[in-house]
Amino acid sequence: MVASSTRSIDLRGGTVAFLLAATAIAISPAPGLTAQENGDHDVTFAGDVAPILQQNCQICHRPSSVAPMSFLEYREVRRYARRIRDQVSRRLMPPYHYDTGDGIQDIKNDWRLTDEEIGTIVAWVNAGAPEGDPADMPAPIEWVDAQTWQQEPLLGPPDHVIRTLPFDVPAQGGDMWWRPQVPTDIPTDRWIRAMEVRPSFPAGRQVVHHANPKILRLNEDGEYQPMGNLSEYAMGKVGELVPRDAGRLLKPTDLIEWDTHYYPMGFEVSGDQIELGIWFYPEGYEPEFTQNLRLYPLRGDIALAPGGTAMTQGFYRWDHPVRIDSFQPHGHVHLHGMSVQAIYPNGRTELLSMVSDFDARWHHSYIYEDDAAPLLPAGTVIVMTGWYENTEGNPLTDPEVWYSRGSRTVDEMSHAWIAVTHLDDEGYERIVAERKEKARTVSNDGSR
Repeated sequence: MVASSTRSIDLRGGTVAFLLAATAIAISPAPGLTAQENGDHDVTFAGDVAPILQQNCQICHRPSSVAPMSFLEYREVRRYARRIRDQVSRRLMPPYHYDTGDGIQDIKNDWRLTDEEIGTIVAWVNAGAPEGDPADMPAPIEWVDAQTWQQEPLLGPPDHVIRTLPFDVPAQGGDMWWRPQVPTDIPTDRWIRAMEVRPSFPAGRQVVHHANPKILRLNEDGEYQPMGNLSEYAMGKVGELVPRDAGRLLKPTDLIEWDTHYYPMGFEVSGDQIELGIWFYPEGYEPEFTQNLRLYPLRGDIALAPGGTAMTQGFYRWDHPVRIDSFQPHGHVHLHGMSVQAIYPNGRTELLSMVSDFDARWHHSYIYEDDAAPLLPAGTVIVMTGWYENTEGNPLTDPEVWYSRGSRTVDEMSHAWIAVTHLDDEGYERIVAERKEKARTVSNDGSR
């Protein structure tokens, strides 16, 4: 189950074969509210549960979409009622794995159900999953099955699209890497405010392991040098949003190098092309700050013995003030969780974000709300920690096999993608003062 357009951005990605593999578990009765305890009325499908499913689940759980079952009709949902209760009460669905209650909680495009929504579903199932009056059903949504950009409901169609060169993926074989370089095809310098990468639909979404467009820029010697990533696509990801005061520069002479990883899935894909959609700021606009996205590696041995576990860590220090705008853990099927912590120059520590139930089938860039994005003074150190599991408790692994660090799909990885806005001292102090003033105003208004 995923968020609908009422939460700004929908997801139309994923792979049918992967989506709910982890739900094949024994379902035991879940604790929760009775219908009477949930409010002053009996909870029903038509009046209470259907609107929640419509706004959060049907984008995937419907015919012609990626989920293996449909949640459009009562009879369809009733069949899976206990499984739905189990998944939502454990916060495994919607598939958005940012911890509740740990670290910064103000996240853009937050897919998580509210406690009230979870309580409503649990109470409905515990009451026997009654249908209620069909007249109370919300009007059905007219879903569009054509491929659309996930950020289009918020931003409209992209201003510019850059595609890879065509690539053929055979039905059988091992991991394949494809790194074509293509021009930007823009006439003037432009500042980017949002990006999204999408494989071809539907075949490409099942064979593209990752696709990372990088900027190559001409230097004074006439040679191209890497300038960082524009985005990082992995299964389930939406895209990148840049804060209003920052941007990423794209030049007509730049090249886009596509670091693309394919994995054959049993059927041929001919001439696959991956697309990068770009939303620009208006022509002539220059943001106050520059933002970049880069990979921050976590070091340490990932030697997962049968039944074994592992931990990795990474450290990074800036010599100037920065703002962290987003955090995206990356690993394969053994990554169980990842955290990012700040150690400030005065010795104070703060947990910024925690993902305890990472799922490689749904990669998310957790983008902080503008006033919640952590501001780090010069000299701050971030500590990233990853945990890995190769046990029977991990339904995605073979716990009798050794696994190690590597680039193949069957190997394991350990890094985080972090978007950083680089500040000067004046900008840092001004943003700190603006946040304090806003907090004071809200407090005086008595609205928090």
